[in-house]
Order: sequence, then C-alpha cells, then structure tokens
Amino acid sequence: MFFERKRRSIPALNTTSTADISFMLLIFFLITTSMDMDKGLMRQLPPLDNQKEEVTVDVDKNNVLRLVLTADNKLKVNDSIADMKNLRRNVMEFVATCPDREHHIISVEMSRDTHYDTYFNMQNEIVAAYGALREARARRFYGHTFAECSSQQQEALRAYFPQRIAESYQQEGGQP
Repeated sequence: MFFERKRRSIPALNTTSTADISFMLLIFFLITTSMDMDKGLMRQLPPLDNQKEEVTVDVDKNNVLRLVLTADNKLKVNDSIADMKNLRRNVMEFVATCPDREHHIISVEMSRDTHYDTYFNMQNEIVAAYGALREARARRFYGHTFAECSSQQQEALRAYFPQRIAESYQQEGGQP
C-alpha cells in the first residue's frame, strides 16, 4: 500500500498591481511631505547699466556704521567685538541718532570664509532694526502699525528711514 504523494504546487503571488500601488504610495508621500524651504535674502538689485559711470562720494565718518564679519564668524561693530544679539539695538541707535539720517550708510565687510548662516542672521537683524524704527514712527505719527499705514505713509516712513547698506568682501590680507 503505497500512497502516491501528490505534488503540491506552490501558490504564486499575484504581483500585477504592485507597480500601481508603489506609484500611488510615492505620489501620496510626495504630496503629504513638507519640503524644507531654502532660506534666502530678498533684495532688489539695481539694474545693470553699462554706460553708467561710478562716482566716488566722500562720506562723513559719523554717518557710517561699519560692520565686519570675520573668517571665524565674529562680528565687529566699528572695530569693537560685538554680539549678534545686540546688533539690532546697535543699528537702531545708529540710524536714529545719525547726524545725517537720510545719507547714513551701513558698511558690511565680510571674509569670504564667513558662514552663510552668520551673514544671513546679520542681515535679518539689520532689516529687523529698520522695521522696528519704521514701526515705532508709524505708531507715534499715524497712530497705527506700519502694515496698517496707507501706501503714501509707508513710502514716507521708508524715506525717513532709508535702508542704505554697502557690502564688500575682505581680501586675503584682511583689507576690503
């Protein structure tokens, strides 16, 4: 009495819809995942004008706030080591008390080895200082925030506190 063994076939897995499912999952994760946005600075550069000649203008030293970012990411304000946390206050005091407020200049010099984050944070503090000055003046003279001001009032505030920043890179010897 021999029983014959029946050969069992191994059941096959139906994989015809695997590609469809994987593409649907891919689309789902692409849609639901948030992408990190690169940070950057919003600046409007002057138009390129090849026929325009550069004019050298003498500037009173009292109208210049000199900011230097060194290669080791240290901040110097008028040749004194400063903390990035105090930069906003320093810029606000300078702009508010500048003898010729309409012609003040914030001179930014940096080493080519300065980290972008340090430069970015410095620029944010400068822009925040101007924003705070304009906000305070809007509340004092117009009785409401800068955002609530009319476009003419906002332009008057921008003209009263013009954002004037000059940037340069230091050469290898440390001179601009």
